[in-house]
Amino acid sequence: MLAGKRILVITYYWPPSAGSGVQRWLKFSKYLPLYGYDPVIFTPENPDFDLRDPSLEEEVPKNLEVLKFPIWEPYQLLRTFQRNKSQNPALILEKSEKSFLDKIAIWIRANMMIPDPRAYWVKPSLAYLAQIVENNKFQAVITTGPPHSMHLIGMGIKEKFGIPWLADFRDPWSTWEFLDTLPMMPWAKRKHATLERKVFLKADAVCTISPTFQKEMQVLAKRDIHLLYNGFDREDKPKNFDDLQPDGGALHIVYSGVVDAIRDPKPFLEAMQLTFGNFKGKVKLTFVGRVSESIQQWVRGDSWMSEHVVFAGYVSHQEVFDFYGKANLLLLILTSTKNAKGNIPGKIFEYMATKRQIIALGDPEGDSANILHQAGAGMVFSHQDRDGMCAFLKKVENQPLHINPKNLDTFDRKTLTGNLAGILDGIQ
Repeated sequence: MLAGKRILVITYYWPPSAGSGVQRWLKFSKYLPLYGYDPVIFTPENPDFDLRDPSLEEEVPKNLEVLKFPIWEPYQLLRTFQRNKSQNPALILEKSEKSFLDKIAIWIRANMMIPDPRAYWVKPSLAYLAQIVENNKFQAVITTGPPHSMHLIGMGIKEKFGIPWLADFRDPWSTWEFLDTLPMMPWAKRKHATLERKVFLKADAVCTISPTFQKEMQVLAKRDIHLLYNGFDREDKPKNFDDLQPDGGALHIVYSGVVDAIRDPKPFLEAMQLTFGNFKGKVKLTFVGRVSESIQQWVRGDSWMSEHVVFAGYVSHQEVFDFYGKANLLLLILTSTKNAKGNIPGKIFEYMATKRQIIALGDPEGDSANILHQAGAGMVFSHQDRDGMCAFLKKVENQPLHINPKNLDTFDRKTLTGNLAGILDGIQ
């Protein structure tokens, strides 16, 4: 097999980190050689992230070249002042009661670390990569954010070497809802917008994950933005998956992912209790993944909830499928913030691939709702529509286990990588 065109992919998140940001470029890297491209990954050697899944390292292709370079992050300094050294300092924002040190740290994060705490990795990375880029004939550079500091590395390489550059936005930048949770000064907001404009101007191509983000970024950038969805990998599903059956007797609902300050499951939990509260053991909801302590305490404070809700904690990506297989219904919790319309979590495609019915909380007219509606895979309800959720739960209780979503092939990782290759072909 002939060697493909070499491309440099710059990403903060890489196995053993977990999450959809890892899955996106792990899967693209897996399938790019089928389309004539050989990726080289550049990622931190010692990143500071909370969720880890060591099993994902087994999915990294054996012949994939991965360059790792040490990173210094302010979080490492903050740990020295923490009583709990193992707690990720990035979780300070989720604390209900913040100390004086917490408030200072948040203000510094908001106004002195632009675009994010990984900004201190930009200059050292450019110095490290200079000779590597000079000695290798890379046909393109790809950066993926957040953290949006990765785009600044790509811009530096573009300015010095003139290599075609694709900037991938998994979330918006200056309009990102996360920034609204920070006590940011006006001048800091302007700096974000200035850096964003430079990336939009200098990148040879820009892509994002949803139609809404695509339209919003086209207005900001005054240029075309490519749509490149997340997706699912058929090879992830275990061979015995179709033999797995739900726990007998109860309607078993499974949620997989993070529950944090901008993903609120309370409306669904209340609807579930309204629907099944007069029955014991008729429904079971399992949360798989990291759930904020405030939600766990809220559930434990209600006797019915505590009997019908299980917190399984974080498990490996492969173990998640055991939970999917034993579920009648899959729950998706979208944000209710300003970016909600364009919020398409990577989990939605994996959910559809299981052929289980899906119920979601979010914008009923948003991009996720459109995908589920067009596929016939489930429904999205607003956080206020408890009546709609109750009616759906009663209906799905008596429906067959399996569904057959339409247009599933559109979101196959292999197909999507072909779309990525088309974008790369167009900038060389």
